[in-house]
Amino acid sequence: MSVSASAQKEKYSIIDSQIHVWINDPGYPWAPETKNPPQEDRTPAMALELMKANGVQRTVIAQYIGYRWDNRYALDSIKNNAPYFMAVCRVNPEDPAAPDQLSHLTEQGFHGVRISPSANASGDWINGPLMPPLWKRAESLHIPMQVYAPITRMPDLVHLIEQYPGLTVVIDHMADCPIDKPQELNKLIALARYPHVFVKISHTWSISRQPYPWLDAQEYVKRLLAVYGAHRLMWASDWPVDLSWTTYDKALSVVRDEMKFLNAEERSWILGKTVQRVWPFP
Repeated sequence: MSVSASAQKEKYSIIDSQIHVWINDPGYPWAPETKNPPQEDRTPAMALELMKANGVQRTVIAQYIGYRWDNRYALDSIKNNAPYFMAVCRVNPEDPAAPDQLSHLTEQGFHGVRISPSANASGDWINGPLMPPLWKRAESLHIPMQVYAPITRMPDLVHLIEQYPGLTVVIDHMADCPIDKPQELNKLIALARYPHVFVKISHTWSISRQPYPWLDAQEYVKRLLAVYGAHRLMWASDWPVDLSWTTYDKALSVVRDEMKFLNAEERSWILGKTVQRVWPFP
């Protein structure tokens, strides 16, 4: 049975909650900070081919960090490929004008904003005075706050999550919790007490120290499932994946076929329904 036929039989759509796209084109210049930009393009057309081949109906584009705060390529990608994509923008979290920039980007068509505080001192802005206005604006715009941060940063989110209970917060890639530090996952598990927090169960391939289907990383998914429930977990390929680690089809099949602990209803939520709650595709 084909992937699309299998999904149709179980009556759910497969939605990828995160990919990145970029193109080497002077019309979309790389940010000055991007010293070694990728040489090969990763375009929406390429993503659509993979989606069709794997039975994926819709996808969320996350602004590629190589462009920093210039969101034009992601915006043009969703405008030129409706209705297959929605997109999440980036704004400079250290710019006081970021909330107003977010409002403008939302008016243009973005649905969500992504921030990435690093583990070292350069990411301490997550605890600074510019965060509450940005989170408040996202809450008022009714768009999700997407956080890509290491597991050590999860406690730093608590004061913001509690301050803005109407804001949907999505934690990317299980906070990339190291596989040899399973106790650290408790920092992400602790956020499950907030009903507006969601988690992407992606990066199983990069966290794992085992071959496909990355059974060690699947243990993290089991622990998160027990506290968040499938209706707050979502799949993401994070395409273009590092081909030295995995492929797009394996990033999908590990959830669709290899997580034997999931029942059909849980799988339908993780592969599509949860994403639809956060990014309501038409």
